[in-house]
Amino acid sequence: MDLKQLNYHYNKFKFGEDNFHYLMKRRVKDILMVSSFYDAYIFEQDGRLSEQIFGEYKHLNLTTIPRITSVPTKEEALKKISIHNYDLVITMMRVGETIPFELSSAIKKLSPDTPVLLLLNNTGDINLIQKFPEKMVYIDNVFYWNGDSKLFLAMIKYVEDRWNCDFDTTVGLVRVILLVEDSINFYSSYLPLLYAEIMKQTQLLIDTEMNDMNKRLRMRARPKVLLANNYEDAIEIYSKYKEFIVCLISDIDFPKLNDDYLGAGLKLLNEIRHLNADLPILMQSANQDYQKEVLKKNASFIRKHDRNLMKDLKVFIKTNLGYGDFVFKDEKNNIYGKANTLKEFEKILAEIPDFSLLYHSRRNHFSSWLIAHGEFLVAKKIRPISTSEFSSIDDLRNFLLNTFKEVKSLRARGKIINFDNAEFNLEDQIVKIAEGSLGGKGRGLAFMNSLLNSMEFDESYPEVNISIPATCIIGTNEFDNFIDLNNITPEISEKSDEDIERYFLQCKISKELEDRLYHLILELKNPLAVRSSSLLEDSQAQPFAGIYSTYMLPNISEDIDERYDDLKNAIKLVYSSIFVKKARDYIENVNYMIAEEKMAIIIQEVTGSRFGNYYFPNFSGVAQSFNFYPTSDLNNSDGIATIAVGMGKSVVEGENTYRFCPKYPKKELLSGEYLVGNSQRDFYAIDLEDKEYDLLSGEDVCLKKVNVRNPMIKEALKDLVSYWDYNSKAFISGMFGEGMPVVTFENIVKYNKFPLANILEDILSIGEVAMGVPVEIEFAVNLQPNIQKIKKPTFYILQIRPLSINAEDVVIDAHEAEPKDCLIFSNFSMGNGIVDDLTYIVYVKPHVFDNTKTIEIMNEIDAVNREMLQKDIHYILIGPGRWGSRDRFLGIPTAFSNISMAKVIVEVGLENFRVDPSQGTHFFHNILSMNIGYVSVPYGVNNNILNWEKLDKIEVVEETKYIKVVKTEKAMIAKMDGKRGLCYVRI
Repeated sequence: MDLKQLNYHYNKFKFGEDNFHYLMKRRVKDILMVSSFYDAYIFEQDGRLSEQIFGEYKHLNLTTIPRITSVPTKEEALKKISIHNYDLVITMMRVGETIPFELSSAIKKLSPDTPVLLLLNNTGDINLIQKFPEKMVYIDNVFYWNGDSKLFLAMIKYVEDRWNCDFDTTVGLVRVILLVEDSINFYSSYLPLLYAEIMKQTQLLIDTEMNDMNKRLRMRARPKVLLANNYEDAIEIYSKYKEFIVCLISDIDFPKLNDDYLGAGLKLLNEIRHLNADLPILMQSANQDYQKEVLKKNASFIRKHDRNLMKDLKVFIKTNLGYGDFVFKDEKNNIYGKANTLKEFEKILAEIPDFSLLYHSRRNHFSSWLIAHGEFLVAKKIRPISTSEFSSIDDLRNFLLNTFKEVKSLRARGKIINFDNAEFNLEDQIVKIAEGSLGGKGRGLAFMNSLLNSMEFDESYPEVNISIPATCIIGTNEFDNFIDLNNITPEISEKSDEDIERYFLQCKISKELEDRLYHLILELKNPLAVRSSSLLEDSQAQPFAGIYSTYMLPNISEDIDERYDDLKNAIKLVYSSIFVKKARDYIENVNYMIAEEKMAIIIQEVTGSRFGNYYFPNFSGVAQSFNFYPTSDLNNSDGIATIAVGMGKSVVEGENTYRFCPKYPKKELLSGEYLVGNSQRDFYAIDLEDKEYDLLSGEDVCLKKVNVRNPMIKEALKDLVSYWDYNSKAFISGMFGEGMPVVTFENIVKYNKFPLANILEDILSIGEVAMGVPVEIEFAVNLQPNIQKIKKPTFYILQIRPLSINAEDVVIDAHEAEPKDCLIFSNFSMGNGIVDDLTYIVYVKPHVFDNTKTIEIMNEIDAVNREMLQKDIHYILIGPGRWGSRDRFLGIPTAFSNISMAKVIVEVGLENFRVDPSQGTHFFHNILSMNIGYVSVPYGVNNNILNWEKLDKIEVVEETKYIKVVKTEKAMIAKMDGKRGLCYVRI
């Protein structure tokens, strides 16, 4: 799959979205978006750009809409600009190998007056551009997207307001809001909120004045928002538009020419207050000491890092800122109905008299009206049809109605559709049962569903059904409603986790959502997964993997109300998981506030079949297009897959699994002898027998560990297990061997009974090209063909996320460090960069390590980490086996909060304790996203060294039963070459 092919399929998906128009004199009509296909999809689909613009301009009777052209490379962007005049260029930070500074310079040479906006989606990039301000000369401004669906629209309005302010204030007396802020994070949050409130108020005005043509034009002229990033620009804007400025919102510490950075906002406040004593002014700062001085000037103050910042800002804004129907008739003009919408049109079409139907059909009235309403697919199908082709009027009517149904089904395939009780269908589409953002997981799932459907990917594998599970999404607006309806404040976080969960279970959800959930539970008969999908989840910068809750519900009770209550309670508990300690600790460590986070919820039928009292897929897994730990003669880009019998919990929590390379599935990564002793013994399934579960007992309450030798599940394992022949030293596939079954997946992986490797290789390739970065997918497979309506085995895509691969150019020269001279040297590491300020090492003493005592070891490490946190000391962490594994016998089962001060983490193999390194676990992704060095030192592998003798000679500052804390005299150097997986630590 290459860029050209993917571009074709992407345009096929989005065809027809860009057909609306704007009103103002100078509009953003043509946008060139330079980004990966995934980023473009997110803004147009999850950002609901087309829907938002259409909704706004339908109310305002506006007539234009911007057209978006997406290109994935610098070369295509410059080619487009050379032959077409674009009003706006939006570029992401990373577009292939091109950096935005080079791209913007080249664009300005071709089109000097075209604004170029840089859109970031990684907080680390903010520091990068601030380091090199001289490179920003050709970029008009920078924005940061953290999942807010309105930012893209705000960026367009930002440009249009700069263009039109002179004319609109002079002719239309339009008001102006002056925003002064140099923080990219903050003004990227403010602008969407400002514009949302402005649109809301404008629409209310228009609704009340629709019949007054003299006032109508003015009511459409919403207030402009002008952004200044420094003192001089703020003064210039105020001086120019002072009689139209309706309020000032300003930071306090920002740049001022030839003056102190600190307090520049106070000087601006004094200057403007002197000129206008009554202007509403809101000052903001992280420094509470400014509050008294601000209040003296009759202005409002908000502390920037206050939990209620966004809420207070919204209150300030609210307080201070004030095509015809189709007429069904006959030749005598008798009227039989009027339709304003397509839904009304279809309904009346089924009921009108035969002679009215003939009257309109003979004159192509239907197709003409449908084209005017954008229904091109329906019109195209019915326009060439002559009434003489049908034997009766009933046949004609049925043809027309069936055409509507076919087109709606085709249009919905791979799309996100809104909930409709009368037309509820979950096949090849995602149903949105509440508005708002889809969240991170939802965005990725919707993107792959749309792309694979537009590509008709399953036609490449006719023997397999490839799809997503039946999926509904509750958008983030419902989370906002839930918080407001139940008056939940940030102080809820002060309660214990148990009290938070109990409190949320007592809360109410909206009546509209309750009604839709009841209809949903009537339709969904299989077990359900209620999964988190927050704004911040599954991004490249911070995956939040495993931080929030997912609940598996058996959903088999004959009592509908009982199943309905379970679903509502699971939703409430997922909402509560934002506020529990694990989530709070993680959010703080990645420099976010809880107030910035919002939760969407995914409701899916669990992939699987029933075997006795258990429900589970034959196997689940995780596949990555980038292998962090390539072995043998494999390369990083060959990818890796990890699979396990049953639910995917075994994989994402680091338990015993099976690993293979999708590109080379017959290449053995582990010996047969090793698999005999270390293969999967147990798996996770939904327990259908336990009807007395309590969701407060934890998100795993409905899961049960089942032994692979359980006779109930023999049919499920027949193609997944083998038996070890000790004479031939080889596996015998199938269930007919003697001895203990070993989970080897030989029939699937090596003998291709199910084309798993080929499917994974194709999807990973498509995903990586579409997202522009390496990707990871979660999947599940049902081998039993006669499940529900599906007559063949099914591959289900559960999730896709970008992998965090830092592109910093750090290279370790072949002669730079001899392994024997290093404290640590590894060919299996991740992370990029140089850490040269660490003097502390925390390590598990190898001679006392006991994998049955890992809970005790974790507690000792947690205590040391708390001390380090209080003293603000970072350290290198070393220990046997997998860090963060839920299987405590494979390593130390730490959570991120237990080791939050570690800057380099080392997994070391011991002679009597050798475990495959972490890859694909939730813990692993969260560590990696923070660019914490992650190093594996396998036992007995050439040039992979941890020099225990050197380590034991370092001064001990603290020692417990299982761990030592040592301190070096001078700072160590840890250098990581992520492209080649090399790392060394030298004292």
